[in-house]
Amino acid sequence: MPAEAAQSQKPRGGYKDKEKPTQIRHSNITAAKAVADAVRTSLGPKGMDKMIQSGTGDVTITNDGATILKQMQVLHPAARMLVELSKAQDVEAGDGTTTVVVIAGSLLDAASKLLAKGIHPTQISEAFQKAAVKGVEILSGMAMPVELSDRESLLKSAATSLNSKVVSQYSNLLSPLAVDAVMKVCRMSSGSGQVIDPQLADNVDLTDIKIIKKLGGTIEDTQLIEGMVFTQKAGSGGPTKVENAQIALIQFCVSPPKTDMENQVILADYSQMDRVLREERAYILDIVKTIKKSGCNVLLIQKSILRDAVNDLALHFLAKMKIMVVKDIEREDVEFVCKSLGCKPIASLDHFSSQRMATADTVEEISAGAGKLVKVTGITTAGTGKTVCVLIRGSNKLVLEEADRSIHDALCVIRCLVKKRALIAGGGAPEIELSLRLAEYAQTLTGTEAYCFRAYAEALEVIPITLAENAGLNPIATVTELRNKHAQGEPNTGINVRRGAVTNILEESVVQPLLVSTSALQLATETVRSILKIDDIVISLR
Repeated sequence: MPAEAAQSQKPRGGYKDKEKPTQIRHSNITAAKAVADAVRTSLGPKGMDKMIQSGTGDVTITNDGATILKQMQVLHPAARMLVELSKAQDVEAGDGTTTVVVIAGSLLDAASKLLAKGIHPTQISEAFQKAAVKGVEILSGMAMPVELSDRESLLKSAATSLNSKVVSQYSNLLSPLAVDAVMKVCRMSSGSGQVIDPQLADNVDLTDIKIIKKLGGTIEDTQLIEGMVFTQKAGSGGPTKVENAQIALIQFCVSPPKTDMENQVILADYSQMDRVLREERAYILDIVKTIKKSGCNVLLIQKSILRDAVNDLALHFLAKMKIMVVKDIEREDVEFVCKSLGCKPIASLDHFSSQRMATADTVEEISAGAGKLVKVTGITTAGTGKTVCVLIRGSNKLVLEEADRSIHDALCVIRCLVKKRALIAGGGAPEIELSLRLAEYAQTLTGTEAYCFRAYAEALEVIPITLAENAGLNPIATVTELRNKHAQGEPNTGINVRRGAVTNILEESVVQPLLVSTSALQLATETVRSILKIDDIVISLR
């Protein structure tokens, strides 16, 4: 009976779909909202963390929306769209992955109420798109321009990103580290490979910043290294420190050749065995002498699959000739090593020459917790300085993984400012301002569009409401006060979770890049539009 009563309350001439599309749409919206509700408690600096246990028993503790959703087992296809939405925000902006999912969930809730009023899904979809465009326009009008030379503003935005993480107490240490790392690699323009002034840079390739995790110590021991760090230790018996290093990266094996898989060599007596061993010894010695002759004193050896890249005899000869060896360089790391050191990979012994080598002041093996690392500093090869390494230390694996994710988010925030040099206030201030301004704009419209704009405006209030809830404040009282302040012309007023009050959030240095907010708004709206347009789910044959 209640369903029939609801039907009778619909406006005359209202849109009434067939039963199946209505059910499908309702099912999609419910599934997507369930995903949004799952991560909602993780929003903001006072948000809760989630413990995720994989099938193998590995445990992850995080409050990063993208990580939670990536590892969550989501079966419903519409709910999976929200997981993809979170990934898209992670790629585009790097931060705001929880925000974008919470906004999408709230917009879906608003859309379901509009559908119940008898408004056609296409009309809702188009109105939401217009509202998103208008919202981006309002946000751009609120934004404050920022220069990359303004280090203070960059530090504030990095610190705001880190404050909602598990490692928030170390934000004063990690913020400068993230800013310095990005400033060193954003000097490279996208076109030429020339070093340019950071003011002219328009993008940052985060693959130029290598994050190395090493167990032991605390997060306070995390450091930015201008140079190169290898997680492998130096070959046994050889030197552990080399001054004025000549570094070569080889892709061939310093070990005796082996027969093919199907073939085998049968030795009849000991003299033949001795001859094979003598030949092997001569073969390896010849390779080692050629390497020494070129002036190389640090040898990096790429990992080999088919046979040992370097055997014990070769290591013995290289150690006697005072050549430091770092073996097992992964294939995917070769490009980064070449970019950092300025060397070229050497594929065969015939191409071994000093022109393909890199030069550095010092290469030394250093202790890091229980293990060892090889650190290259003072790289003097021409055309280098395009990459940096961040060495993260942590007392356990969970802390290390979370520190890695937090630093990645901080790096992405600085990258956003390089792409689009504008900052806006945080703490729910832009969302409340958007809500008020869109509600005002809705009054100038007529028909169903006005309804949809008003619903869109109300849906955006979910961010300040959630921030207040997660901080243990009264959400209704807090958001009402926030709305009042914004109506009085204070657009930078937000929720100060430290004091538990509504204050000017800029004075608290809570700022975020404009790109994070505009990207979240556009991507969430696109996803909601896609879900609204679906009226049937068809199972394919294969």
